[in-house]
Amino acid sequence: MAVNLHIPQKTDILPVAGIEIGTAEAGVRKANRKDLTVFRLAPGTTVAGVFTTNRFRAAPVQVCERHLAAGGEIRALVINTGNANAGTGEPGLRAAEQTCEALAGLLGVSPQQILPFSTGVILEPLPVDRITAALPTAVNGLGDNNWFDAAHGIMTTDTQPKISSRQVAIGGQTVTITGISKGAGMIRPNMATMLGFLATDAGIEAGLLREMTREIADRSFNRITVDGDTSTNDSFIIMASGQSGLRIENRDDSRYAALFHALADAALELAQKIVRDAEGATKFITVRVEEAASAEEALKVAYAVAHSPLVKTAFYASDPNLGRILCAVGYAGIADLDVTGTRLWLGDTLVASNGGRHPEYTEEDGQRVMKEAEILVRIALGRGSHQETVYTCDFSHDYVSINADYRS
Repeated sequence: MAVNLHIPQKTDILPVAGIEIGTAEAGVRKANRKDLTVFRLAPGTTVAGVFTTNRFRAAPVQVCERHLAAGGEIRALVINTGNANAGTGEPGLRAAEQTCEALAGLLGVSPQQILPFSTGVILEPLPVDRITAALPTAVNGLGDNNWFDAAHGIMTTDTQPKISSRQVAIGGQTVTITGISKGAGMIRPNMATMLGFLATDAGIEAGLLREMTREIADRSFNRITVDGDTSTNDSFIIMASGQSGLRIENRDDSRYAALFHALADAALELAQKIVRDAEGATKFITVRVEEAASAEEALKVAYAVAHSPLVKTAFYASDPNLGRILCAVGYAGIADLDVTGTRLWLGDTLVASNGGRHPEYTEEDGQRVMKEAEILVRIALGRGSHQETVYTCDFSHDYVSINADYRS
């Protein structure tokens, strides 16, 4: 059950000029569900992506990286769910390329102008014939108002679609930003079993968009963790069609900051929705580390806490066994940490200070916060001025059940 995950009404999802979407039922893994999605991008759209650091990068990830590195104009995306096309060797690469070739033929573009994406079960051959057979249906259904269907079409173990849509005024122009994401398990920074597609009708120079995409990923999709596993298929894409009339060429443009923050906010919303809908999650947890000597140090501590199965199961049980948090802080890898200068808050309650339990802390205060659906864990290290935040969830019985039965 998703934790306070807002799903916009279909009528509230704003189309992005220059971006068309179509969906189809390919029967990749299950019958009678939309599992194939196509994005068609108007000429002049710039595209940038960030991908998994897993060395077993899936075939579509490798093809995407190759097509983007070629520097040509990207004109379409094709996404299938149900099969990750990962751990499939040379045949998997050929299957991803065949998918690009088939869609390129339908759209009248070159295969190198297509980016393929897959998500689902690893180590199984991609049923490329089913995908190519369904592509004409997806292409025939292309339209600018199909974001809602696409959000459903890319889901795997997700229970809810993840959508963000907004308009902002920048430099006298109205700019639209709409995006979707998917992911619920195998989620860890750098990145996770997640797909994220964010589009804007602003125009952004290609090199600048690549820089923005990396920075935005670091502020959003690289700040979430569910279970500490980094997937083979992670992909985050930003598309800028330029149809609004606003165009940003460099960081010196006075309008750059407003556009960057609007895109970053949308990406963070999509990333947080992945955690809110994490497999079996009942609680959404923010881990904020303050007074660190460096950003790297703050992230070490935040991830140690957010990844800890003992911390996460305590949150599921609403058990204020908060020594588990201090334990994680202690093994995070800061060799010269002075624990007497470290403080820990749970919500608004000071739990630990001066190397031990805070004198005014009570078990009842801790349990009151632990029962909430959204919880802030705040840790001050007393070592500097750097601060970082990551987002995670609890571990429930359902997480084990979902992953034990995933291939059934």
